[in-house]
Amino acid sequence: MAFAEFDLIDTYFSQRMEQRDDVELGIGDDGAVVTVDAGNQLVVVTDTMVAGVHFDQDTPARAIGHKVVAVNLSDLAAMGAEPTWISLALTLPSIDQDWLQGFTHGLREICEYYGCQLIGGDTTQGPLAVTVTAHGVLPHGSAIKRTGAKPGDWLYVTGTLGDAGLALAARQHRQQVSDAHYRRITERLYFPSPRVALGQSLRGVASSAIDVSDGLLADLKHILKGSRVGAKISLDELPLSLALTETLTQDQALAYALTSGDDYELCFTVPESQRGVFDTLVAHTASKPVCIGRITNEAEALQLTLQGEPWQLPETNTGYEHFASPLEPSV
Repeated sequence: MAFAEFDLIDTYFSQRMEQRDDVELGIGDDGAVVTVDAGNQLVVVTDTMVAGVHFDQDTPARAIGHKVVAVNLSDLAAMGAEPTWISLALTLPSIDQDWLQGFTHGLREICEYYGCQLIGGDTTQGPLAVTVTAHGVLPHGSAIKRTGAKPGDWLYVTGTLGDAGLALAARQHRQQVSDAHYRRITERLYFPSPRVALGQSLRGVASSAIDVSDGLLADLKHILKGSRVGAKISLDELPLSLALTETLTQDQALAYALTSGDDYELCFTVPESQRGVFDTLVAHTASKPVCIGRITNEAEALQLTLQGEPWQLPETNTGYEHFASPLEPSV
């Protein structure tokens, strides 16, 4: 069956997605028309995933559809925004209906879960690449930025770190992992869970935040540079999964947790004056953020300690770098 561009859009994207009341005009015209409530600000983020760079040919299409939205929602979460709308630019080598069914399944699932609607985009022919622009809203002046950390603030992370990096290493036959651990960490690599609800609850509480996409150390350095502060991290507190601790040596596990990309957890700072509010906020959450250190007044200085002693990361483990090499564990 031959598909023209608009047939593809009508078949796979027009009617199958989450519908929001604030979308006056979505897919099907030259542009989308949405309503932004008075007193709110719009947050806009964009991420691209390219075949052979961010995923290989064995990556399930459903996972690609999920992840390209999840990585954008993770950016919105880091700023405290509520996801609202996404647009999609999809470049396809050819029309593969089985692939499209899986891709739109993953896209639809995550959009429905987080209540955001696909409102437009573009399709074209070429090497496989997927770009999503996501929009979110938040009360005026409440965005959590990278530039607000102050000396004395407490440093937190969510979830366990390094699992996606270990999954990628296992998939590339660079590391052996048990079947049980492999299933769990591959799920984290393919289907990350952006911390959307927590991000919104941190408005007015966190002094700075960033999502961990390129590795904890690489992303934390953006906060340190933007805020002109330093940090001291106790590696004893770093949240590690059983997959890491039962597969790797301690030093290897720490290196993965500190430098692997694709975690899509949040790293954020909380002032001492807000710590009681924060503790109350997360008291009944299933997975509580972990305090791993504190912000210092030494601009961009980062101290790592293990059992009270300085710990040095091997120089080869510095976090994900764009344009460095193909099939890296991040977007």
